[in-house]
Amino acid sequence: MRTVETSNYRMPLLYAAMALALILVGVFQSWTVALAIFNLCMISAIMALGVNIQWGYAGLFNVGIMGFAALGGSAAIIVSMPPVTEAWAVGWQGLGLAALMLVITIAAAIFLRRRYSGSGRNILTAAIIIAGYFAIRHFADPATDAIEAVNPTSQGYLGGMGLPVMLSWIVGGLFAAAAAYLIGRVTLGLRSDYLAIATLGISEIILSVLKNENWLTRGVKNVTDIPRPVPDELDLQRSEWFANLAVQLDMPVSVLSSIAVRGAFAVIFIVVLVLIMILCERALNSPWGRMMRAIRDNRDSAAAMGKDITGRHLQVFVLGSAVVGIAGAMLVTLDGQFTPTTYIPLRYTFLIWVMVIVGGSGNNFGAVLGGFVIWFVWIQAEPAGLWLMRAITDTFTFGPAMQSHLVDSAPHLRMLLMGVILLTVMRFSPRGLIPEKSAAKPLR
Repeated sequence: MRTVETSNYRMPLLYAAMALALILVGVFQSWTVALAIFNLCMISAIMALGVNIQWGYAGLFNVGIMGFAALGGSAAIIVSMPPVTEAWAVGWQGLGLAALMLVITIAAAIFLRRRYSGSGRNILTAAIIIAGYFAIRHFADPATDAIEAVNPTSQGYLGGMGLPVMLSWIVGGLFAAAAAYLIGRVTLGLRSDYLAIATLGISEIILSVLKNENWLTRGVKNVTDIPRPVPDELDLQRSEWFANLAVQLDMPVSVLSSIAVRGAFAVIFIVVLVLIMILCERALNSPWGRMMRAIRDNRDSAAAMGKDITGRHLQVFVLGSAVVGIAGAMLVTLDGQFTPTTYIPLRYTFLIWVMVIVGGSGNNFGAVLGGFVIWFVWIQAEPAGLWLMRAITDTFTFGPAMQSHLVDSAPHLRMLLMGVILLTVMRFSPRGLIPEKSAAKPLR
């Protein structure tokens, strides 16, 4: 009876503790910092939900999360940034012909493989692909060089469509879903360890393209001043009514504007997280969700019942990647810039997996809690490490070189804490802080 009661109260207590931690940050640090952490926690929770769909529902080991997040981030540029008309004027013909060559190459290769079954089919297919590659480059290279030469210090790319930035969140999910479909068609027949290697390699390829194709996303030059769905802080500070409100609240107008903007983001992100959470819960508790867990637990038995294992895995792989793509677009919108060099496995793969494992794979509420807990610790570990190292160096006598080394090493405490948290949870709660609930109904 105690076990049942503890299980019933565990989730609200853990969420209450997380809320209290955020409130304490607002009280002892600042509400601006607390809201900034809260917004990033929600984005991390959405990414964790995407991974939980793949791993918790179906047991798919995807370590290419950063590639799908980067694709979602690129959607924010393509959708919301204004088009660079001069770049389009000098490059649209070459890019159009290159796209036409790509279509012709694909069509020719498919036609050949369907109509010709001789021994030289593979050689002819390779010849068509090679010839098509050089034809594409013949038209694309001059066009991209011309585009990148257009005001390269601030532009040098095609720009976007100038549409509302929130539309890019949907488009980011579609970009990631389309990439996941193509990747899944090739890799989902592989064993789990091979699938992990393949997804990691493909995500690196995606990131390499985004870094080097300057005409599309400006590459490592970054895209800044991406539109936001909330008021601008400077505009708020200049408005008379907002300045009067700051006087009434006895608060600096700059602080109040930061709180207002981050609070507006928080409201939007809460709505998105709740909608995705509702859909995830409905999917998990539906016959489809029970079938996915049955495939995860015993794929041989599920195959014997006539279930299409590869097809179902492709479905869940696409859905999970789409959720990660949405979160990637939201993150770029929050930052206001797209920086391809920041997409590293530590942040966008390892940490997300830690969130799912610590929170409880197979449980959507656990994945969300893991996103909040791990990102909160990741952010707060650096100031806590600085405080600890300064306390140690003030208490004990060290030479200047040793003291400087200890203080400079404080940020590395976050990596140590991630390992300690992961090992502790796996030792005392191996199924996560909020374990998966057993399916109450039989497979249909």
